[in-house]
Amino acid sequence: MKKIAYLGSMLALPMLAFAAIGSIQDLGNFFINLINTVLVPLVFALAFIVFIWGVFMYFIQGGADEEKREKGRVLMLYGIVGFFLMVSVWGLVNILIGTFNLNNTTGPSSGFPQAPTK
Repeated sequence: MKKIAYLGSMLALPMLAFAAIGSIQDLGNFFINLINTVLVPLVFALAFIVFIWGVFMYFIQGGADEEKREKGRVLMLYGIVGFFLMVSVWGLVNILIGTFNLNNTTGPSSGFPQAPTK
C-alpha cells in the first residue's frame, strides 16, 4: 500500500511543482484523462493478449495434450469475458453520462476557433 502512495505522490508532485494543476477539478480531469488514454487501452490489450495466448495454447501447444487444451480453452473464455465486461461497463458509463448530462466539454472538440454564432 505504501508503494502505491509513493507512486501516486511521485506522479502528483511534479505537476504541483510546475503549476500544472490549478484546482482539484484539474487534478480530477488529469486522472480521468490518464485512465481513458492509458489504463483502458492497456486493459484491453491485456485481455487481447490473454485471448491470443489461450488460442496458442489450445491449437498449437495442446495438439495432443488434453490438459493444455483445457488451459487454452479457459484462457480464451477469460479473454472473451474480459472484453464483454469492459465493453459493457464502458457502455453503461456512456449511458449515464448521456442521461444525466455529465459531459463536461466546454467547447468544440477541435483546436480551431469557431466563428461566433448570432
